[in-house]
Amino acid sequence: MITLLIILVTSVVSFFAFSNRRLMDDLILWPPALSRSREYYRLVSYGLVHADWSHLIFNMFTLYFFGRTMEGLYTQAMGPLGFVTFYIGALLFSILPTYMKNRNNASYRSLGASGAVSAVLFAYVLISPWSSIYVFIVKLPAIIYAVLFVAYSIYMDKRGGDNVNHSAHLWGAAYGVIFTIALEPSLLPRFIALLSQPSFS
Repeated sequence: MITLLIILVTSVVSFFAFSNRRLMDDLILWPPALSRSREYYRLVSYGLVHADWSHLIFNMFTLYFFGRTMEGLYTQAMGPLGFVTFYIGALLFSILPTYMKNRNNASYRSLGASGAVSAVLFAYVLISPWSSIYVFIVKLPAIIYAVLFVAYSIYMDKRGGDNVNHSAHLWGAAYGVIFTIALEPSLLPRFIALLSQPSFS
């Protein structure tokens, strides 16, 4: 239910922001708003708005498929608000390096839940590395997808020029793995053991 609630809230806010420039400007990550007006809520609210329908749909579909699986783990370990805590933490953790790099850049803006969704996805890879993930029509083991995703994100982050915050994807992925291992340390040796026993499904 928490996953569905996050999807609902994000979709509704994004929908209204598509046609309401004031709402978009009030929620998007814009560094001067933090330094001048102390609007620190933007370090989380940027994840409620998206650039367009394809951006929103891709993120929310990914969150739907993997969030439902991961929600149970955080709820069991942290209580009813466990998954919300994880997700908000992912939004914050994934954007901080970008904010620090651009804190004096008045022309910089960032939006979208991709960093938090990456955290959910990579936490899933940690617990089920050989399960299948479909990338368009290609079926890949989750761990192979994760390696390709990291390599691509590093390359594109260095290259730049596509208006995508690849840094947030990488830091979100790192957060998902680190947070989940810190919460359940036994998952690390389990993950290593699973890697040595490929099982394609």
